[in-house]
Amino acid sequence: MMDLLFKVDWYRIFVPSTSVAELVVRGSLVYLMLFAVLRFLPNRQQGTVGISDLLVVVLFAEAAQNAMTSNYTAIADAIILVGTIVLWSYTLNWLGYKIPRFQRFLNPPPMPLVMNGRILRENMAQQLITQDELMSILRKQGVQKLNEVKLAFMESDGSISVIAHSQKSLVENETKEG
Repeated sequence: MMDLLFKVDWYRIFVPSTSVAELVVRGSLVYLMLFAVLRFLPNRQQGTVGISDLLVVVLFAEAAQNAMTSNYTAIADAIILVGTIVLWSYTLNWLGYKIPRFQRFLNPPPMPLVMNGRILRENMAQQLITQDELMSILRKQGVQKLNEVKLAFMESDGSISVIAHSQKSLVENETKEG
């Protein structure tokens, strides 16, 4: 009975049960596939969390869950997978920092939704934003009428930035609310 409670197979816990190369390849393929899928989803699905941040959290959770429930027989399997995920996240961010063209792939450019008071319906449809949702966001930023908006953009993080024809009216509204 005591063996059942306290016996630990240290070899099975710490020695990888799968080859290190296979774990790195699996982790790399999953990370890059999920990154590509999330990169091309409409921005509003991401909220304010960056793609690589979201991937790291999801994949960490999955790798850790597998290690904790012993789907892997060794903790080293999970450590290698998590290390691979961190490596890809860092590498993509580093490439985006060093290579401006690559940064445009990592973070899409802002997409105009409103230009000179006119809604750009094709862009809104592409981002899956309804006119009611847009108007709600504009009201939260102190804009009462669409014709007050010079430009409104969907940013790469999913937020919407607004430039009014008269920035003074936006500043006054924010001051009154604050």
